[in-house]
Amino acid sequence: MCLAIPGKILETHRDHEMLMAKVQFGGINKQVCLEYVPEAKVGDYVLVHVGFALAQIDEAEAKRVFELLEAMGGLDELNEPPESAQPRSQTLWRKVEPSALS
Repeated sequence: MCLAIPGKILETHRDHEMLMAKVQFGGINKQVCLEYVPEAKVGDYVLVHVGFALAQIDEAEAKRVFELLEAMGGLDELNEPPESAQPRSQTLWRKVEPSALS
């Protein structure tokens, strides 16, 4: 199962001819590739999976997903230091059970 997380585009730039963006995920900023959604611009929300924005979504849908993650405790993982050497994103995925998404 794959899970994409919504994020808000803060800025865009080109890196070696690739369209990239600084995207905010509940207080954490990451670099994301926008090549699959080149029409996305600063202020838009995108669904991101493993560093690639796969689709644009509206702000209401992004907030709905963030509320669902918060209710499951998934956003807490983003704001705490990781317990091990795993990247934070792997810690988040490990805690989200597929049955909680249906």
